[in-house]
Amino acid sequence: MSETSSTKPYLLRAIYEWCVDNGFTPYISVVVDAGTRVPMEYVRDGEIVLNIGPLASQRLQIGAEWLECAARFGGVAREIVVPISAIKEIYSRENGQGMAFAVEQGEAAVNVEVVPGSAEEPPPEPIKPGGRPVLRRVK
Repeated sequence: MSETSSTKPYLLRAIYEWCVDNGFTPYISVVVDAGTRVPMEYVRDGEIVLNIGPLASQRLQIGAEWLECAARFGGVAREIVVPISAIKEIYSRENGQGMAFAVEQGEAAVNVEVVPGSAEEPPPEPIKPGGRPVLRRVK
């Protein structure tokens, strides 16, 4: 009997679609290693959080082995290539709902845990529907 493929890319695509269909912004948390192509100046403690929503990324492809897209960082277009095995979690920026994965270097199989609104780092403040946008000065 042949080995079955990982469920992780299918789950990533499903959570991504759920986020977009509900007007949420999908974020992924990635453990950065030698096989990860991301802007290293944005990596903190060996991890990076990426907005992969349709307004923030172009040509997004979530394949069986790689997540690839183009995104702007500081106004500069960059190509992003992330091994599926390096993705730690995918979640909605607005409410934190999503899914976390156990990342094990060098293994295709991962353990999956449903996360009902929690991420290791709390997501940014939820966007409140309606109301006026608020700008604040950051120094």
